[in-house]
Amino acid sequence: MTENQLSGSHIYSYYRPSECGRRIYLQHRGIPEAKPSPYEQVLAKLGERHEKAYLNTLERVEDLSTASFPKRVYKTKQLVRSGVSIIYQPGFVVDATRSPLERTITGQPDFIIREGNSYIIRDCKIARRIQDKDHPEILRQLELYGWLFQQTTGLQPAGLEVVSGTGEIVHIPYDGGVNALRLLRTIDKIQKLDEEPYEPVAWSKCQHCRYFERCWKAAEDSRDLALVPQADKGLVLALHSLDIKTIEELAGLDEGFLFNLKRPWGAGKQKVGKKASRIITQAKALADQKKMIIGKLCLPPSPNVVIFDVEGLPPQLDDIDKVYLWGLQVYGNNPSPYMCALADFGSDGDRKAWFKFLENCSKIFASYGDLPFIHWSSYEKTKLKTYIERYGDPDGIGARVRRNLKDLFGLTKKALVLPCYSYSLKQVEKLAGYGRLLPQADGDWAMAKYIEATELEDPNERQKVMNEIIRYNQEDLEATWTVLQWLWSMLR
Repeated sequence: MTENQLSGSHIYSYYRPSECGRRIYLQHRGIPEAKPSPYEQVLAKLGERHEKAYLNTLERVEDLSTASFPKRVYKTKQLVRSGVSIIYQPGFVVDATRSPLERTITGQPDFIIREGNSYIIRDCKIARRIQDKDHPEILRQLELYGWLFQQTTGLQPAGLEVVSGTGEIVHIPYDGGVNALRLLRTIDKIQKLDEEPYEPVAWSKCQHCRYFERCWKAAEDSRDLALVPQADKGLVLALHSLDIKTIEELAGLDEGFLFNLKRPWGAGKQKVGKKASRIITQAKALADQKKMIIGKLCLPPSPNVVIFDVEGLPPQLDDIDKVYLWGLQVYGNNPSPYMCALADFGSDGDRKAWFKFLENCSKIFASYGDLPFIHWSSYEKTKLKTYIERYGDPDGIGARVRRNLKDLFGLTKKALVLPCYSYSLKQVEKLAGYGRLLPQADGDWAMAKYIEATELEDPNERQKVMNEIIRYNQEDLEATWTVLQWLWSMLR
């Protein structure tokens, strides 16, 4: 792609993995990115598979996928004029002399399919929720392809469609390319900036971006107040506009001032309000590198507790939102061995894992009676509800577990303010002194490993991969127990 070109891939880069103008600027300047993560590679592989599977359902397809882009553009025009039924991997280009942005604009949809006197533009995406809120990049890309088709052929597209991860064909309204071109103008302006634009960092927003290490280090070096976990993007930008830019400056603010400060919120503005106290306290903890006790650990005393953690696949990686490992272990005065319920690789595999999990929980209740099930954040509670509804809970064991759940993440935030940029388990466990043998492993790594295991035919090789995931799950349990002991030592 030349420096003077804009394309559908720029739209994707602007929005994914999270909306960011800085990433567009850095890519345009040729700043090196980190290599794709195992998770990204899995997503790419699944996307290709989804596209090929749909291709195999079609007949009389003109395949341009192996041609160079200039040849695709030339052949696409010829084939449209001749009225062929389906073109796979067509190419469209509007050069700078005809472009409203005075830059060449290109696009490569997956398919165009003849309907009446025109063509439907159709893309394949593994995403399951094809809507502006969840995947604006998909809508903008299709709108751009429709505009390019119209500019190239003189025909209004017969429709814009997406084959979603469920196999459903989702219709996208065509607006004549208005929204897509508006976004490309924004991208064009960002690329032409003389200096790197400011973009607030945030742990959940940035950790999957290939520029994470670079941008996070820059934020740490400048003591950027965006590193404060409770400081949302609107607040950060509002404070920056007042020349308040560092953690230390935020820590020194008057609470009343911050309480009444209005920052962008949705389509309007909203006061910071009651969050002001916590935000300033969090900034002080980071500035001083000291934890602050603000409450009690609201956890009933128990000689033993169950530490509980599950590993699952989101819907775009599987036919259903699937839990493939339910991990449990009793810690305390009378610890148990590690117990896990693993899903089989067949279509009904997660059902078997669910009932194995219930069996493991039943054994714990029989041996220990009622005791707390400690987990980190809300995922485990959500998955319990999902599986009770999906496969049932004939003996009420799942419901009993739900009643005994204690979210240590929420309890920690109510009791302590910690000098860390995120309250993820992997960050908090470091303060508690836990060291992992698999420091690079995380939830995305585990998902990628599980997909890898499903594609292995050798049972021994498959088991080796699953053993890695099991060990990662065990470390999550050990880390949660370590954090709990650390909290008890301070807050009892």
